[in-house]
Order: sequence, then C-alpha cells, then structure tokens
Amino acid sequence: MGRFHALDAVRAMALLLGIVLHACMSFLPAMREIGFPVVDDSSSEVLNALFLLIHMFRMPLFFVMAGYFARLVVQRRGVAAFARDRLLRIVRPLVLGWIVIVPLTGGILYAVAQQENKPLFHPNIPPGSALQFPLAHLWFLYVLVLVYIGFMTLRWMSLLWLGRHDRLLPALRKVDAVVHGLVAFPVGVLVLAAPLAFALYHYEWWWVSLGIPTPDYSLLPNPPALVGYGLAFTLGWSMQRQPGLLLTLARLWLDYLLLGSTLTFACVAIAGTSMAAVITGPAERMVYALCYCAASWCWIFALTGAAVRFMPQENLRWRYLADASYWMYLVHLPLVFALQALVMHWPLHWSLKFAGVLILALALPLLSYKHLVRHTWLGKMLNGRRYPANGAAVPAQ
Repeated sequence: MGRFHALDAVRAMALLLGIVLHACMSFLPAMREIGFPVVDDSSSEVLNALFLLIHMFRMPLFFVMAGYFARLVVQRRGVAAFARDRLLRIVRPLVLGWIVIVPLTGGILYAVAQQENKPLFHPNIPPGSALQFPLAHLWFLYVLVLVYIGFMTLRWMSLLWLGRHDRLLPALRKVDAVVHGLVAFPVGVLVLAAPLAFALYHYEWWWVSLGIPTPDYSLLPNPPALVGYGLAFTLGWSMQRQPGLLLTLARLWLDYLLLGSTLTFACVAIAGTSMAAVITGPAERMVYALCYCAASWCWIFALTGAAVRFMPQENLRWRYLADASYWMYLVHLPLVFALQALVMHWPLHWSLKFAGVLILALALPLLSYKHLVRHTWLGKMLNGRRYPANGAAVPAQ
C-alpha cells in the first residue's frame, strides 16, 4: 500500500504545481504582449522558464495518475460504483465550479481590465472553434469526464468483442508486454511521444513552447488535448495492471531525469523560452515536437519513480496535503488573480511579490480546507468521505 501513498503525493504535486504555474503568470514577459489584464511591472525570465517547465509535464502526469487510480477503483468496486463515485467527485465539483468559481475569476479579470483601461482579455481561441464555453482552470475535470466516457466505452466494446472470440487473455498479455517495454526501456518515450507529436505538428494553433494547447475555451477539446491526455490516461490504466512497473520506475528515475533534462535543453536550443516562439521549418517543427513530447514522458516517469523510491511509507502530512490539494486547486485561481492585481504596481522586486502571492495562494485555500471543507459535505464530495475532526486519512481512490 506504500506505493499508493507515493502516487497520492504525485497527484497532489500535479495539482499544487498548477497553483505555482498560475502564480507565475502576471510576471511573465509575454503576458503584456498577449493582452492579459494582470501584468506586473516587474517581469521575470526565471519564472518564465519555470512556467514552461511545469507546463511540459504537469497535466499529462495528472492524467497518468487518474488512469492508474481509475483502474484501481474499477477492480475493487466495479464499474457502476466507479461511475457513481466520479459523478460525485468529478462532475458535481465541475458544475458547481462553473456556477461559482469561473464567474468570480472572470469578474476579477474584468474589474482589473476596467481599472487598467485595457480591453477585455480574450484567449487565443482558434477561429471557428465549436461549442465555445469558458471552462477556465476547470477544463481538466471536463476533459477527464470525456476521457472516462470514451475509455470505458472502448473498454466495454473491446472486452465484448475479444471475449466473444476467446481472444481476451492473449490480447491482454500482448498489451502488458508492450506497456512494460515502453516504461522499462527509456527509448520507449519516443514511441509514446509519437502520437502527440504528430497531433501537435499538424495543429495550426500550436504555441510550441506551451505543449498541449489548453482546452479551456470550448466543450469540444482540440485534437492534441484528446490525444495527449487520452494516451496518458490509457498508460496509467495499463500500468496499474502491472504494479511492478512502479518499482521499475523507482530504479530508473534518475535515468529518466537526466534524459528529460537533456531533451528539455534541446527544446530550448531549438525554440528558446519565449511563449510566442515560432518554428517554421517542417523538419525542425517535427524534431521539436518529438523532443518536447519525449521530454514530457521522461519528467512523468522520473517524478513518479522518485516518489516511489523516496516516499515508500505513508506520511500523514503528505496524506493531508493530498486530500486538500483538490480543493486548493479548484478555488485558487480567483485568489491568485486578485493577489497579483493587488501587488502588480508595487515598487518591489518580482521575487518578493511572487513569493507573497504564492504563499497566500497556498495558505488560504489550505486553511479554508481545514475549517470549511474537510469535515463537511464538501469534504465528502471531494475526498469521497467526510472526515471526523480527529480522523485519519485513507488511501486515495
């Protein structure tokens, strides 16, 4: 069970790094160019590099963990119980967030735009995007629901067809062998990178430094998002069939870290660190896409392996933070934008303002989780149970 505690920490890290990511935004040099309302007078190339690095692996890592835990729940409790659990813990927070958090976030940006005499900020929405809808940072829940539906439908159809033809067990053995090879041998990251690299290469509106285009503007996600996050979820699901792969990653974490760092530097050498970087040559664009996607998988495997290697036992502080991270991520964005707007014209160095924004953006949601969420109906909705005031944590699902 210790390995599940490590994965709890990885999943929490993926969410909490999102708060770090958004806390960087007002300090990024490119924010002024793209018309974002909250732009600090003191910008930072250091935070720009940190932003791009986190963006490279964070959400694919989350979807790998989502796939891993999804199969764990299905195996323990069945498909029907899994569907009920996800309706409660994914769909309901998504709907409530649309009603409360997204309008609050938009209202803050609108107020800042009015105060700064700026036009309303419009994200880079590709022309002709269908079913436009403001998902904001809750897009990951919406895409996760789509992935659940699509994956479980394909799984049901595959089991039905293969079972009817007595091919199920041989097919599963082949899948296990392929997944083991992809994870256990670092060259496998190139194979894993290929589908997403192909999708990105052919996507006209790809900002190359930002990896998978954030599908936060439409109810119809862009093709790279469906490919990238669908593949990540599928690999996580498949890895759960072979728990020994976690030990393999624990052994290879440093190899993947070094390879991921090398590929990341290769990406920087090709495109630089500007969010608005453009690659025009077809060959260069494909090489960059492969390097970027392979680096993403390396970071995913390195961080997962390091967690399994160095966090083999339950840590109550990490367990508590893992429980709190979901709530913290859901509610942090309007707070972050409000804090950034408050300090953006203060005559202080960016490092001091960033530190203050980040500390408060982590501390206030964490305190609200302790006093307003953990022991209430909100805690039951997000964590799957309502904790007593002195209750111990339970393994994640």
